[in-house]
Amino acid sequence: MKRREFSLAASAAAAGALSLGASSSWAQGAAPKEGKDYIKLGKPASVSAPAGKVEVVEFFWYSCPHCNVFEPQFEAWAKSQPADVVVRRVPVAFNASFVPQQKLYYALEGMNLLPQLHAKVFRTIHVDRNLLKTDDAIFDWVGKQGVDLAKFKEVYNSFTVANQARKAAQLQNEYDVEGVPAMGVAGRYYTDGTKAGNMDNVLRVVNALVASSRKA
Repeated sequence: MKRREFSLAASAAAAGALSLGASSSWAQGAAPKEGKDYIKLGKPASVSAPAGKVEVVEFFWYSCPHCNVFEPQFEAWAKSQPADVVVRRVPVAFNASFVPQQKLYYALEGMNLLPQLHAKVFRTIHVDRNLLKTDDAIFDWVGKQGVDLAKFKEVYNSFTVANQARKAAQLQNEYDVEGVPAMGVAGRYYTDGTKAGNMDNVLRVVNALVASSRKA
């Protein structure tokens, strides 16, 4: 399903049934194939990593069940990366209803609260079934986390966060993200669970693309 076809309900199944746990599309140790396991962008996407470093982007949505399952695996992978790999998360917005969760992510980032609360957002949505879809629901939840709510609202409603959400949507479009979770490498390559076969393979593809990007 292409990103322009996403409704809020359909997005919960982003990247389709193959996103997690499907059979491998290529043998472990084999080189991933362009056009099958990943695509090379026709026009390079924006990168924020400095020269000499390889940027890896995870596109995600807090309400996506596949992203929820993938998050611990991705977090462990991200922490294992060497210094020349810059890893960042980008919350997607397939329509306007996604924007509050984009702003939630960037407000938490701006207040240095992601280490404490990023995983908890996923648990709140997928375990506690508090969907955090609106500003008021987010404010109510944040206020119960021991956070300065007035400060959070100030950051959440700031120009900085609005601009970050806008840039996230722009990068999502540059990579032509088809579903989540998905990953982009070096502003040049895109892969997801549907292409690679499952999210284990996505990380193998990304590792291979990072290695080739170092040589470019």
